[in-house]
Amino acid sequence: MRDYELLFVLDPDLTEEQKAEMLETIKGIIAADGEAGEANVWGDKKLAYPINKKSVGYYVVLPFKAGAELPKELDRRLRISDNVMRHIIVCPDED
Repeated sequence: MRDYELLFVLDPDLTEEQKAEMLETIKGIIAADGEAGEANVWGDKKLAYPINKKSVGYYVVLPFKAGAELPKELDRRLRISDNVMRHIIVCPDED
């Protein structure tokens, strides 16, 4: 298992309940083949450029441990989600 970090930006128009539900859904995807760490919620932040005519996004950083296949599946599922505006998965220990 390797260490990864997922940074994702949610639609700011979601309710707090929907944001929490989306975070739990993502943790559930990770739990299928790895283990999720403690989420670091940055909250609403100004975007560098407008996305879908929105200038603010709800940022969350989620560290996790997983095998090599999980990041590919997680990336696929986040791409098709309407609630996720942008996301990136990085492996911080890579040189």
